[in-house]
Amino acid sequence: MLSAAAVFGFATAGYADSAKQSPFDAMAADYAVKAKAPAKVDDDSLCWKGICLYGTLDIGLAYQSHGAPANQFSGVQYQYFTAAGNPQSNGPVFGVGSNQLSGSFIALRGKQEVADNLYAIFLLKTNFNPNYGIVSSGFQSITQNNGLTAANQNSFGDSSRNGQLFNDQAWVGLSNPTWGTVTIGRQYALTSDGVINYDPLSSSGAFSAIGFFGASAGVGDTEQRIWDNAIKYTVGVGPVRFAVEVQPRAGQFSGGQGNAVEGSIGFDYAGFSFDVIGAKEDDGVSANTLSVNQLKVINGAAVSTLGAFTAANFTAGAINVLGQGPGLVQGNVSDNTGVMVLAKYSIGQWKFYGGYENFRQVNPNNPLSAGSFLDGGYVLGAVNNNAFNTAKISQTGWIGTKYAARSDLDLTLAYYRLTQNSWAGTSRGNSGSTVSNFNPNGNCTDASFATCSGSLDVVSFVVDWRFAKRFDVYAGVAWSQTQNGFSNGIVALHPGANGTGPGGLGVAQATTFTQWSPSAGIKFTF
Repeated sequence: MLSAAAVFGFATAGYADSAKQSPFDAMAADYAVKAKAPAKVDDDSLCWKGICLYGTLDIGLAYQSHGAPANQFSGVQYQYFTAAGNPQSNGPVFGVGSNQLSGSFIALRGKQEVADNLYAIFLLKTNFNPNYGIVSSGFQSITQNNGLTAANQNSFGDSSRNGQLFNDQAWVGLSNPTWGTVTIGRQYALTSDGVINYDPLSSSGAFSAIGFFGASAGVGDTEQRIWDNAIKYTVGVGPVRFAVEVQPRAGQFSGGQGNAVEGSIGFDYAGFSFDVIGAKEDDGVSANTLSVNQLKVINGAAVSTLGAFTAANFTAGAINVLGQGPGLVQGNVSDNTGVMVLAKYSIGQWKFYGGYENFRQVNPNNPLSAGSFLDGGYVLGAVNNNAFNTAKISQTGWIGTKYAARSDLDLTLAYYRLTQNSWAGTSRGNSGSTVSNFNPNGNCTDASFATCSGSLDVVSFVVDWRFAKRFDVYAGVAWSQTQNGFSNGIVALHPGANGTGPGGLGVAQATTFTQWSPSAGIKFTF
């Protein structure tokens, strides 16, 4: 079973000053740090001696024309968008949803001058689901659905936030107006900063395709949106800014992934901002649910009992001797490279946004084994190091505009398009072995496989009214349509009770799937 991110992926206030800007101003989408003296604190700010407590609470109502039951652990609890990697959507769904326009979080930030124009800074931040009172954990949402067919699964999703105490960010650093800012710890990848800052809907979970599907921000793998053990350096030289971020490999049993590096260059001029980001990530993991047969093997079943096709994919007892942590998932492993080009322009009441990303996933040079640890201590119960015998090339583009109808009322319109090539040259086994050759030409253009070429188009419109100092009311709708490989396996296209469709593996099916997802809610910030 291919993971959500393997098919295409799954997934705000700063220090106010004037004067010289840090490169964080344009690139760091979350809690930008400017290396200046602390601003004057408002009466109702929760700050003391340069340390501030702040956060956001976002909750409302959601409807999907085709959806799946809510998942209490997933960062966004519903299927606001559907594609081959999350095919559970079937009939209409309505309910209470959180984190629709913005993620709900609580955070602590600090800034203290330790020498002349040198500041010590830190950030600790946790995202949570207010309608359930639970810390967000994508892996927990996956393990909850292990062994179930798509028709019986709820709205789980792969994620970079997996139940950690500080599941969003936790870093410390030093900042100087001239020499720049260096931070170390758990922090956003530069590509994640870029998506949030240049997305007209700021990576919204209910309205933005690149917010819901995290592959764009993670260069192919949602889990790489946020890096553990990362070192980031940013510096500005006049209107130009530079940034570099590295994640040194700590080993496959350390709870982290492989080496990763990203670099960016950008500038601001007369209302126009532009950034280019390049990325290289090793051993990225796209996680998904374990099948019934995978669970049997993990629990010690004889391979001979699984049938000829399935037996070729497993080694019995592969992880029985290893710890199972808080839960088990299956994962496709890849080495990823990508480039992202971003631009936005502000003039009067209008803001215009645009972005393009191209990333490539290939088999890893350093394969992971079953039993490898992932974020939050979760464990790879089954691993596929050969999911990309044919390189997968994904392209994502978006444009949008935001109009300030009044000082307290914004109207946003956005269009997103995600595409993939046909990377179905061969069929791969879940333990990394090539099991058969279903599509020898590798040029699949229908919906018979999730690896066929395909696309997802999304149009979103959102109205956001800030009716009081710390309160917003918002309403919007997202229309989405999948084509060809992105439509593979979607339950709503198959009347079969088990959601596998009338024909089975490799049989052509309906190539187009359309979904409407209107949502409304209230947001409180403090």
